[in-house]
Amino acid sequence: MRTSTRGSRRLMALAAVAALTTGLLAGCAEDSDDGSANDGGGNGGGGKTTLTIGTFGTFGYKQAGLYDEYMKLHPDISIKENVTTRTDVYWPKVLTRLQAGSGADDIQAIEVMNITEAVETQADKFVDLGKEVDKSQWLDWKNQQATTKDGKQIGLGTDIGPMAICYRKDLFEKAGLETDRTKLAEQWKGDWGKYVDLGKQYMKKAPSGTKFVDSASSVYNAALGGAPERYYKDDGTVDWDKSEGVKKAWDVAMDVATSNMSAKLKQFDKPWDQGYANGTFATVACPAWMIGYILEKSGDAGKGKWDVAAAPTAANWGGSFLGVPTSGKHQKEAIALAKWLTAPEQQAKVFAKQASFPSTPSAYSSLKPAAATTEYFSNAPITEIFSASAKTIPSQYFGIKDQPINTALTDIGILQVEQKGKTPDEGWDAASKEIKDVLGQ
Repeated sequence: MRTSTRGSRRLMALAAVAALTTGLLAGCAEDSDDGSANDGGGNGGGGKTTLTIGTFGTFGYKQAGLYDEYMKLHPDISIKENVTTRTDVYWPKVLTRLQAGSGADDIQAIEVMNITEAVETQADKFVDLGKEVDKSQWLDWKNQQATTKDGKQIGLGTDIGPMAICYRKDLFEKAGLETDRTKLAEQWKGDWGKYVDLGKQYMKKAPSGTKFVDSASSVYNAALGGAPERYYKDDGTVDWDKSEGVKKAWDVAMDVATSNMSAKLKQFDKPWDQGYANGTFATVACPAWMIGYILEKSGDAGKGKWDVAAAPTAANWGGSFLGVPTSGKHQKEAIALAKWLTAPEQQAKVFAKQASFPSTPSAYSSLKPAAATTEYFSNAPITEIFSASAKTIPSQYFGIKDQPINTALTDIGILQVEQKGKTPDEGWDAASKEIKDVLGQ
């Protein structure tokens, strides 16, 4: 678990989730791109104070009715959510607005791959929320991720991201593959390479117009999420090109990218959304927040066709925070809303709606997906599957440039191989060039 030293800025999921009894993960999926800047809040109709909240993807607050509930409890408050589809687009815009001292939303979401950068370079731009709450409500490691060396906590935890595999059992059946979730999990247990091997089997009898997996990047992120080391050593030294976790994840992604099993879609772009609706791919690496994404994007066409199985290895992908910029005009009201949205009761409501797994342990004993959600996913034991993953996720250090390094490897390196026919070496070299520019090397 992370302490207040630089080298301790870890994702201590193993120790942190040892307290789990039952549970599931949390939400970072994606909606439409609003792209609008905050106008500084102000007063809504009838003298109401308008609070803006900047998010990326589907946090689930609107879907779970939390904004409406809060506005009923506080008739003087109006809430506007500004959604940006992709995190790699969202965060640079936030940084620009923070530096300018204007334009930021009253509440800004911060993704886990950006939290170290926020803590180490932007802490003075955020309110110390640690002074406003009972910190014991959250997993200690989650609090620590958002805390500076001198004890300032710039964000409140929303969710964490245990891993599973979501699959279309109807497509598996047509391809002559096992459809039982428990037996499937045994087939690929312990090795993402076995998952890829099953994809090769799928493609031999794949239903017309379908592929086994959405993208090679999806497999890369899932495999890396279960590795002991990402892009940095524990002491904060960048080590992405020597990381054994990166090498193994890259190799399995290249196996996918150089085969015919991938739909070659860029995650969170509109064609990827359409792939869900059209049943273009049979599986997707599925952290808990992906449940809500599939519900939204697959719609009625996917009901009862999707199922959930344990992933090859325990892994974490995602997890976020809510912060309150000091430039906001309504800090008091924004703090109150951020506290309410991240409280255990509200995290449990988001879980019930879309299976986003809370970072508040007191919510775990009462977690239960909505009946409509379990029915949609073929009555899979969603809580148990994600809870089992959460209990054994390895600790990971997230470095200050984790997000842009990851984006270079997935959106440049892997996509060049997958979509443009480049060799794995050429893809690696292209990503390396971008990473060196990011790191100023």
